[in-house]
Amino acid sequence: MERTRRRLAAVMCADVAHYSRLMETDEDGTLGRLKAYREVMSGLTERHNGRIVNTWGDAVIIEFASVIEAVQCAVDIQTDLSLRNADLPQATRMEFRIGINLGDIMVEGNDIYGDGVNVAARLQEIAPVGGILLSQSVFDQVRNKLALGFESLGPQKVHNVSEPVDAYAIRLGGKNEPWVPLGTNPRLEAEAPVPPPVMGQRLESGVDQARAWLRRQPKRVRSSVLMIGFFFLLNILTTGLSPLWFVWPSLPFIFLLAWSLLLGKGSSQKDMETRPLD
Repeated sequence: MERTRRRLAAVMCADVAHYSRLMETDEDGTLGRLKAYREVMSGLTERHNGRIVNTWGDAVIIEFASVIEAVQCAVDIQTDLSLRNADLPQATRMEFRIGINLGDIMVEGNDIYGDGVNVAARLQEIAPVGGILLSQSVFDQVRNKLALGFESLGPQKVHNVSEPVDAYAIRLGGKNEPWVPLGTNPRLEAEAPVPPPVMGQRLESGVDQARAWLRRQPKRVRSSVLMIGFFFLLNILTTGLSPLWFVWPSLPFIFLLAWSLLLGKGSSQKDMETRPLD
């Protein structure tokens, strides 16, 4: 019996949105289009040094040794298929959702298993139609190396994963529409109306986004924010909001925070301008 091995890999999971509806409308046409689109995906996967691990139904799992190649391949797939769909009636367009994760996987024969695969599959399930979602581990590797736009979605609760997954959406083709979660059902056939968030939900979302932002910052930024927050809390507990004396002991940390953010912004812009695509 072959021994199970482990390795770090980038895993892409993709499947067709509204596949059941397409099959119900035109089985032969849908199946033929699926085969043609899979040939496109196979060619792009080979070009980016990936390996198609498995296909079943309308889904596909692809493994990459390079996370940058995985993301570039996903972008190429969505761009190519979007051009092909543009010539088709809306009702017959075949659009994929894609999720990508970088993690430890178990390898047995030609198959792969483990949380590294599960997270990619769950991100694919909540990805927008025709879009790509990345895990935090993928985003950390590509954010300053690829000339792409990203949208932080904060922690996402996904099916069969105990901890929330920090997710990032790639903006494709200059699109600026906000990401709208489709739930965790990959066979969801219609988007339900999304009610406007109540004040408590807005506050919770803002806190989650602030935490996610703070976790991505260097240590000096986190320390400055915590010290400013400490003096503000001490101000409230001792004298209330009048007077606001916390500003004075916080000044060194405010200057350090502003300097660090300006320096980080300048470095990121310089990387985006001078670093070529891998």
